[in-house]
Amino acid sequence: MSTEDNRQTPGERLSNAKRIGYILVLGALTAIGPFTVDLYLPAFPQLVDEFQVSEGAIQATLAGTMLGFAFGQLLMGPLSDRFGRKWPLIISNLLHIVASVFAIIAPDIITLTLARVLQGFGAAAGSVVSMAIVRDLFEGVPLVRMLSRLSLVSGIAPILAPLIGSQLLLVVDWHGVFAFLLIYGILVLIAVISFVEETLTPEKKAYARSHSQLQRYKKVLSDHVYIGALILAGMNFTGVFSYLQASPFLLQDQYGINAQQYGFFFASNSIGVMIGVQLASRLAVRFGPAWILAFTTAAQFIFAGVLFFGEETGQGLWWTAIALFFYMTTCGAQFPLIQVLALAEHGNEAGTASSLIGASNFGIAGVLSPLVGILAAAGMLIGAAMATVQLGAAAIAILALWILIRPKTVKELK
Repeated sequence: MSTEDNRQTPGERLSNAKRIGYILVLGALTAIGPFTVDLYLPAFPQLVDEFQVSEGAIQATLAGTMLGFAFGQLLMGPLSDRFGRKWPLIISNLLHIVASVFAIIAPDIITLTLARVLQGFGAAAGSVVSMAIVRDLFEGVPLVRMLSRLSLVSGIAPILAPLIGSQLLLVVDWHGVFAFLLIYGILVLIAVISFVEETLTPEKKAYARSHSQLQRYKKVLSDHVYIGALILAGMNFTGVFSYLQASPFLLQDQYGINAQQYGFFFASNSIGVMIGVQLASRLAVRFGPAWILAFTTAAQFIFAGVLFFGEETGQGLWWTAIALFFYMTTCGAQFPLIQVLALAEHGNEAGTASSLIGASNFGIAGVLSPLVGILAAAGMLIGAAMATVQLGAAAIAILALWILIRPKTVKELK
């Protein structure tokens, strides 16, 4: 093997076909979580009628899914550091498939809720272990490129999933939505078994076995850059979930647009996320991820402020739509940059580092995004309530960036 080959990371030595294959399979694994959480949201009214329960009982199934997803990530990431990447993926996908079957045949709301918790738990390994695999294979600039491709999926999937679910409900009932998740899970499992190779090296596996889980947590949580990235991840997802929670009421109820027009605005914001991911990943190679985050967090605060001003002063639909587009673009821009900062110095505990980031995304967002409903119930317009939460999240992100990450101290990418 040449000296140049020795300097290359394992991912750089992959053939183009193999690298594309990894992008497709890891992308599918990353999407399984958001699809599991969000795909059935349009079926809520059907579920209320089917089980003759309150809307709160159906919403509890969503909370259960997110709870399972968060705890699953905290477990599966560290397990993948200790036992390898492939087997946790296989086991978690099998659990997701079994849980999907139970969701399809659920005779009552209790069974459905338990099935949803297990579905969330089974979906958890997809995004966490995918990030760890990418960290095993790449570092530096190639790591940015690969994480940007996964970030496209993790950023767009939560936004597109309800739209896909609503289209499925045109031809099937709520059982069909869970059947879709079952089929998707089976296909992903086949892809993992047949394509994904073990990427955890014997050296890293030995490191994990010689260091307790507590030591690995201590290692990542003693890194001020990682803590800052953890906070930024939670704040960024809080903004996204606030939008997901409020946009149906804001655009359809307050502004009176129909379902098709709502789909158009939803799709345009998905394009904004895509633009943000791709633009930020390219700029990060030249200027560094921390400095791009300095720009995007400030821009995020500004656009949330513009949105709040428009809602409070009645500027109308197009003001709101444009402000939301640019806000969601900044959200997309932050996805790969946060992941790079979190994983760059933690190759030996990539699974543990990924698991905490994933749990932070859904855990913090799950706690803070309901503030939109609380503020709206207190009398604030739904759009202003959403913008208030987004402003607060952006402000906390800015403080975390400059106090904890400190861009001047972050190493340059190579």
